[in-house]
Amino acid sequence: MKPSLALSGGANFTRNFWGKYHTSFKRRFSVPSYRLNPIVTMATGSGSLVWFRKGLRVHDNPALEYASKGSQFLYPVFVIDPHYMELDPSAFSPGSSRSGVNRIRFLLESLKDLDSSLKKLGSRLLVLKGEPGEVLVRCLQEWKVKRLCFEYDTDPYYQALDVRVKEYASSTGVEVFSPVSHTLFNPADIIEKNGGKPPLSYQSFVKIAGEPSCATSELVMSYSSLPPIGEVGNLGISEVQTLEELGYREDEIAEWTPFRGGESEALQRLTKSISDKAWVANFEKPKGDPSAFLKPATTVLSPYLKFGCLSSRYFYQCLKNIYKDVKKHTSPPVSLLGQLLWREFFYTTAFGTPNFDKMKGNRICKQIPWNEDHAMLAAWRDGKTGYPWIDAIMVQLLKWGWMHHLARHCVACFLTRGDLFIHWEQGRDVFERLLIDSDWAINNGNWMWLSCSSFFYQYNRIYSPISFGKKYDPDGKYIRHFLPVLKDMPKQYIYEPWTAPLSVQTKAKCIVGKDYPKPMVLHDTASKECKRKMGETYALNKKKEGKVDDEDLKNLRRKLQEDGHEEPTKIRNQRQKLN
Repeated sequence: MKPSLALSGGANFTRNFWGKYHTSFKRRFSVPSYRLNPIVTMATGSGSLVWFRKGLRVHDNPALEYASKGSQFLYPVFVIDPHYMELDPSAFSPGSSRSGVNRIRFLLESLKDLDSSLKKLGSRLLVLKGEPGEVLVRCLQEWKVKRLCFEYDTDPYYQALDVRVKEYASSTGVEVFSPVSHTLFNPADIIEKNGGKPPLSYQSFVKIAGEPSCATSELVMSYSSLPPIGEVGNLGISEVQTLEELGYREDEIAEWTPFRGGESEALQRLTKSISDKAWVANFEKPKGDPSAFLKPATTVLSPYLKFGCLSSRYFYQCLKNIYKDVKKHTSPPVSLLGQLLWREFFYTTAFGTPNFDKMKGNRICKQIPWNEDHAMLAAWRDGKTGYPWIDAIMVQLLKWGWMHHLARHCVACFLTRGDLFIHWEQGRDVFERLLIDSDWAINNGNWMWLSCSSFFYQYNRIYSPISFGKKYDPDGKYIRHFLPVLKDMPKQYIYEPWTAPLSVQTKAKCIVGKDYPKPMVLHDTASKECKRKMGETYALNKKKEGKVDDEDLKNLRRKLQEDGHEEPTKIRNQRQKLN
């Protein structure tokens, strides 16, 4: 049975669809098998357990709605997963091994808000800590609930986890309800309509998908009350913890993201965004100012959609209602509704593509002999490339956990096919850790797109690290905010401070090479080199019909070296010209 608003959604389809991919994924993430008691106690209670992971909201939450119906007791549970939340002092920025502290803080704020909403309805959030599967098994054993409800999740980590939890629940007679509500469409349905494969272009996806069923559905937006919590036993239940209680020190963070987590904030931000009907009707991506930071040029609803603080289905309905009230509006792919459909496209493609988060073994990803340069990667990550536009964007990411989509395009292009020719997976890892809206499917899809590894193949179109930002912000206000070392640099030099005479640098209290780094590469030289490499790589992929193996990449790398197309040392030495 495919995942839907039906019982035990997704288990059988997932096992059949992923096959060996599941096995390799479980090895990679070490998802433990549960040691079940030889004597299995069958569910006898009249309660329901609703397991929150994403979907951190009350409005339009089918799992919560179903769990509350006809239940004497309701157990709303969230599990603090050490895999995601545990402090890692060795990480390059404050946070866990998987997430920067901004996203952890956003999550805790979202949980606090959810807990507050539940308390107003006569319930509360039961917070436990541990490996989620093991914790859920203990809860089911202790509470003897009759049903387990949680939102269906297409991420591989949860796919593997959910199969095990469902199998245990079914073995004890617990009814499992796992509805698709994080997305507008069921990815499995789209793949089935497309003959068993995900559509690989936005246009084909939109054509196959049609209109989602939620377009005309009546969504449950609120409750007068919820069933009370029954006896919880001794399972180590706590309130929502603070950052300090998780081991983090807030005073170590120089600047926090201005975006607060939670359903209440999500609905307020949505209301404010759609109150300007003309803005909604005329929204056209990729237009927008990537340098606008005091008042971002977008809705900044992506982190709320990522955590499910905002229902994408409710957002969709709101947009459709506005479009009915205006004479003219933009259309997908550039409209605001079109952005929701981009999200659906990447979710579907990711769900139907084994190894979607890798170059190797990924049938839709071009095989490219990317460079290995940890020093250059670290300089890019830390905002020390010597290009103020690129560095300001990366500092905003480090401090806020968010930046405009065009800013993301610029730094991703610079790292990969534009200048440094470093593997998109390494850039993806930095974004995955630091973005508050980091989303497995969308993040991987966008990095493949922007590196011209998949979806988009015009590798000669490169974002300039100098002129692109200048056309939006000629005075460099964005750079001055995030790179205060350059705050006194005259505007004619703000994007290229190395061109300023030494007297100007001295007056601005910023000597290039001392107070701010020299450019790590010459853009004109580096971009030409990247284009050559991409051209030869595309030719090889075409010749081999996409079946490029490790030996092919090794030979191509050697050829590029022999032809003089791969000379990182020479490129670094070009910086001497800037002295």
